[in-house]
Amino acid sequence: MDLPVMPPVKPMLAKAVHVVPRTPGLSFEPKWDGFRCIVFRDGDEIELGSRNDRPLTRYFPELAELLREALPQRCVVDGEIVIVSETGLDFEALQLRLHPAASRVRKLAEETPASFVAFDLLALGDRSLMDEPFSERRRLLESVLDDALARVHLTPVTTDPDVAEDWFTRFEGAGFDGVMAKPTDQPYEPDKRVMWKVKHERTADCVVAGFRWHKDGETVGSLLLGLHDEAGVLHHVGVATSFTAARRRELVTELAPLRENALEGHPWQKWAEAHAEQRIPGAYSRWAVGKDLSWEPLRIEWVAEVRYEHVQGRRFRHGSRLVRFRPDRTPESCTYAQLDQVAPAELRTLFD
Repeated sequence: MDLPVMPPVKPMLAKAVHVVPRTPGLSFEPKWDGFRCIVFRDGDEIELGSRNDRPLTRYFPELAELLREALPQRCVVDGEIVIVSETGLDFEALQLRLHPAASRVRKLAEETPASFVAFDLLALGDRSLMDEPFSERRRLLESVLDDALARVHLTPVTTDPDVAEDWFTRFEGAGFDGVMAKPTDQPYEPDKRVMWKVKHERTADCVVAGFRWHKDGETVGSLLLGLHDEAGVLHHVGVATSFTAARRRELVTELAPLRENALEGHPWQKWAEAHAEQRIPGAYSRWAVGKDLSWEPLRIEWVAEVRYEHVQGRRFRHGSRLVRFRPDRTPESCTYAQLDQVAPAELRTLFD
């Protein structure tokens, strides 16, 4: 492979905001909820690179074949790998594709084929486009991508913030993660937060059922959160993270009394034998291979108010942030019923 932009390339990143910016000179796109992927093509050679430099090519063989038809002979394209279901984007099905067995990957590729959504062009032929403004990169991408093929899409774009606002509110039910805002005169700057991602923000009261140690081995890294379903079963719904170093040390002292005899009668005591539909901690991480996911149980006594973005598959899609502990709430009162119910949306309306 010999391209003007060679792998690996860390993708351009975004800062999180919670309202659609209305600064002049911005371009808006839906924020797709999938795996960020930069595609490198040089003739028959295709490499799918992830945002953390982990090659994705072996996990999506059907995309490699598809992109050979959809892309020009020599190019570098930034985009998103997604799986589209009848109800919208399915991130959980996408995670299942990161399987070590090639036979399993091939089977899933046939049963739940992935799609690719292109939204930026980093190189074309012998020309690097990294220093070109986004408006020029987008224009060229529109001219070379064959999005008439099934499962290859050019992301919709608008310069109208009112349209972006409509996308933000209307398409969450299809599994979208918000809206992106990009300066039209912006060059491509790898690994820099020079865009904006507009994301939903909500709060929920959750059971504090355990914690994980920080990588320093001495302070609290994250809190394990739970919600009760209609039958009273406590499910693991996510974690609260992003504590300062001082707060991590404080939590060690604050949580210490809850660690005494915590496993006795704990609802997750036998999580390894639990029904597959119950959300439990300690599951294998396909994305962070080798990551320590061991956890320490806490007595089911504390409730935490956390800030989250959205729910997918009965769990928080991303890590939440601790707002405060709620001594006025009981763990039994923390149920799924408090979460916002997002109306479904038809994915195809974005491509009309």
